[in-house]
Amino acid sequence: MIKNLKQSFFQVFAVSSVWITLLLSIFFNGQTIALHYLWNLIGISTIIALLFGVVYSGLWNYLTFKPVTNILITSFLNIAGGLTAVWLFSAQMFAFIAPWIPGMLILSLILHTIAFYVYARFDAKKKASQLNGLLKNQQ
Repeated sequence: MIKNLKQSFFQVFAVSSVWITLLLSIFFNGQTIALHYLWNLIGISTIIALLFGVVYSGLWNYLTFKPVTNILITSFLNIAGGLTAVWLFSAQMFAFIAPWIPGMLILSLILHTIAFYVYARFDAKKKASQLNGLLKNQQ
C-alpha cells in the first residue's frame, strides 16, 4: 500500500509540475518570475500530489471509512488544498474568490456525493462481472 501511494504521489507530482509549467509558459509568456516563486509552484504540485495521489487513492482504495466520511474528508481537503494552491499562485486571486468559499464547499459536497455513487455503481458492476467470470471458469 505504501509503495503504491508513494509511486502515485511522485507520478502526480511530476505530471502536475509539467502541467503548471506549461500553463505558466502559455499565459505568462515573456514575463519574468522571481526564483523564490518556483517554491510556490513546487508547493502547488505537492498539494495536488498529496490530494490526488495519496488522499483520494488511500481513502477510496485502502481505508474502510463509511462513504459519508470519505465524502466529507475529500470534499473538505479538496477545497482546502485548492484554496491553498490558489493562494500560493496569487494572493490577489485568492482574495477575489474568497467570498465564494461557502458555495464551493456545498458544490464540492454535491459533486463528491454524485461521483461516489457513480463510482460505486461502476465498481459493483465490474466486481459482479469478475465474480461471474470466476463462476463460469469453475463450472
